Amino acid sequence: MLRPGLTFKLTVLLASIGILASGLTGYSTYRANRTMLVQQAERNLLTSTQVLSERLSTEIADSAADVLVLANLPLTPQVARDGDGTGANPGIEQLAQTFSGFMKFHPEYLQIRLIAKDNYGVELIRYDRAGDQTVRVQGSALQEKGVFPYVFDTLTLPPGHIYVSPITVNHELGAHSAEGRPTLRLATPVATADGSVVGVVVIDVDLASLLKFLQVDIPGNYQVYLANEWGDLLIDPDPTQTFGFDKGRRILMQDSFAATRPLFEKGAPNVVLNGFDQPQQAADHVYAFIRRPFGVSEGNRFVVLGLSVPLQDVLVDAKLLGSSIVRMVLIFSVLAIVLAIAFARALTQPLQILAQAAMQFFSDGPQPRLPLGRTDEIGILARCFERMRGEIKVQMATLYDKQDELVHLASHDTLTNLPNRKLFMERLDAAIGETTVDGPQLAVLFVDLDRFKLINDQFGHAVGDAVLVAVARRLQHVLRSGDLVARLGGDEFIVLMKGLQSNEAVLGIAAKIKRALDEDIVVNDQHMKVGASIGISQYPQDGTCAEALLSSADAAMYAAKSDSHVVFLRYQDLLESQRLRSMLSKVNELERDKSGDTEHAGGEVGGA
Repeated sequence: MLRPGLTFKLTVLLASIGILASGLTGYSTYRANRTMLVQQAERNLLTSTQVLSERLSTEIADSAADVLVLANLPLTPQVARDGDGTGANPGIEQLAQTFSGFMKFHPEYLQIRLIAKDNYGVELIRYDRAGDQTVRVQGSALQEKGVFPYVFDTLTLPPGHIYVSPITVNHELGAHSAEGRPTLRLATPVATADGSVVGVVVIDVDLASLLKFLQVDIPGNYQVYLANEWGDLLIDPDPTQTFGFDKGRRILMQDSFAATRPLFEKGAPNVVLNGFDQPQQAADHVYAFIRRPFGVSEGNRFVVLGLSVPLQDVLVDAKLLGSSIVRMVLIFSVLAIVLAIAFARALTQPLQILAQAAMQFFSDGPQPRLPLGRTDEIGILARCFERMRGEIKVQMATLYDKQDELVHLASHDTLTNLPNRKLFMERLDAAIGETTVDGPQLAVLFVDLDRFKLINDQFGHAVGDAVLVAVARRLQHVLRSGDLVARLGGDEFIVLMKGLQSNEAVLGIAAKIKRALDEDIVVNDQHMKVGASIGISQYPQDGTCAEALLSSADAAMYAAKSDSHVVFLRYQDLLESQRLRSMLSKVNELERDKSGDTEHAGGEVGGA
């Protein structure tokens, strides 16, 4: 059962947990507020998008009404039937003034034209927008437009019906400001009193000007998107993404915003998405898209209109709330810290003594006095720690002894107590790193015993091991204090020599090793001659790394062992002898070739 004092201290800790819970509650409130703001932004965007689409439809309907008004003027059928665009028809000037008035009062109109059905669809009246001016095109500048869909498709419609073209880029030459602009064309047939179609009236609407007019009261941070019924982007904040089909590539809204596919494929009325819940599809923005029937003509043509707003603009109020929550949490945190300090001193003081004792566990100085006299859980822990400390010290002393032994065994030969190959290669790598090209050099001597196998087979492994130990001692005796000798295994030893001033110094030490190993070794009153073959490699001419030097010394040793007249051999001398033998072999081949040529020539003479 817990003591009252400890229970009280745990109560304080639980109070701290309550403060943490209040912080989590504040964070949850902050997250909920962000979610609410994003949802509200989605609703506002959807409403604004619907309003914008209604305005777009209304503006298109108004432009269609203008087309019908111009087509139904009394002079329009007469001019379309009789006029040739040269001014010969007395009513053409009066009608042209009416067309000009429409252009002045509608800055979004790029062109207004009256086109005859006959004469290959020749333009009879045409007004173009050129910057801020309205220009009338007359005479030879009037063009034949009968091959364009907005002419021949409109001529097939009954009077009073409206042709609405797809939104595309105007590439007709000589169109002044309309050339190269995204354009929507509205057209209607011009019919006489008896119902005969004699021409068409066409209005080209500037899409950019139309949308700019429609966005008058839409917030400035909203961005507009528009796609046709196939998904081609017609309006996008990035102009390089629009009218891709006009540039030889298709840039589709459903590819940029996968969530809009139901609008195109399933006829869904609207889609909303946000970067708060769908960061992969709507990075840092809130989007609303709606599908809207396009124009006033019959059929199932539609456009997809969308609006977006940066997520950071939506979450401005959430940031203000978050700042308030952070301030409140900080105030409570300061209070919690003050309380924690006040109560932690009483709770942690004995624990600090135990921790200090643990940190000074292996020190030789005086140990802190533990609270062994306490009757609560701290006292029990202190007494257990004291017993454990004594036991661990005994175990650690034994462990250190074993560890030192293992480290030594890992780097030394167990029979001769010489360094093994691993330790030798480490020392050789270090020596290479310390040696300069112009300074004292280092050399590696590979020593292989000549008659060790015979001794091992004749006298047994115990005697062989004694011979190896004796060889190790002799090598250590004849070498200099800074040299290193190691056993590679079996009857192979290797020597590292540093600080050499000349080749003669290397050969002198090799000769001393040879003489020392040629002397008899006495084991159990048995005199045995061992002998050795020695290969020598030098840094850097015989290798620039430890493995290369060892390999070169090994190769020189085997060459020395194969030649009974050689006591020890440098790797450089081995290479020189190989080059001489190669040259002699080539000379012999040349002599044999000359001899063969002479005999062949003599045979031919005798035959003749």
